[in-house]
Amino acid sequence: MRYYIVDDDQSVMYVLQNIIEQNFDDEVVGMNDHSTAALKELLVRDVEIVLVDLLMPDLSGIELVKQVKKVKPNTRFIMISKVQDSEMRAKAYQAGIEFFINKPINLIEVKTVLEKVEQSLKMASQLSSISQMINNFNQQSTSPSQSSQADQANATLKYLGMTSEKGTTDILQVVSLMKSNGANYRNLDLTATMGLNEHEKKVIQQRMRRAIKVGLANAANRLIDNPYDEQLSDLANSLFGYENVHSEMLFQQGKRKSGGRITIQRFLDGLADLGTAGKN
Repeated sequence: MRYYIVDDDQSVMYVLQNIIEQNFDDEVVGMNDHSTAALKELLVRDVEIVLVDLLMPDLSGIELVKQVKKVKPNTRFIMISKVQDSEMRAKAYQAGIEFFINKPINLIEVKTVLEKVEQSLKMASQLSSISQMINNFNQQSTSPSQSSQADQANATLKYLGMTSEKGTTDILQVVSLMKSNGANYRNLDLTATMGLNEHEKKVIQQRMRRAIKVGLANAANRLIDNPYDEQLSDLANSLFGYENVHSEMLFQQGKRKSGGRITIQRFLDGLADLGTAGKN
């Protein structure tokens, strides 16, 4: 990861630089104790994570975050501050920061925060890669006009060889409801949104479960044949979980008595996320 540090206290900058470069496989590509000068550099430099002081003499940390986010919305920001004012901190989060690091600098806190932000960045990159893979598959399967209108979830199910399963229609309907209601699967009330009784709900869940199990089996078999297919591996791990994919592969090879377990919530939440990954 490429870091940039902005703080009017040079000792703080050097402490943070040492923590980043000694404890992570990362590089601090720039530091500046003047926020206006830092802003100019950040707009043109290739930086992934910025640590910025909240209170700067010329341009505040919050304003710097806002300005950079307008041009580079994917840049991640971590705010450094000794200020405990809740209103000011709320404004910083609204501007687009990920976390606060408190002053005086604490090694454990810094390492914990950086690990969380790096993990978030890696996950976003994986989801973007998966989304692009599905888009490419969709473009190969349909005409350009159809491709632009194709549903992301439908293309993913097609890629996993699930479209012949009865539960596929249910999956697509539930994902559509999740998106329109802005809810994950756990928080979606199927009985209310689909007008179901408890028996009908259980029938639909069972159909979805069978379809998802087919998708897991298909993904596992393809990974057995193509173990270095990183994009398929990322997709399968995102929707089913690494342990379940691995267990299913062993089961398909006769090395295990049972296959991987599937979770409706994990699969549907992951499927819904794929539709937005490429837009961030």
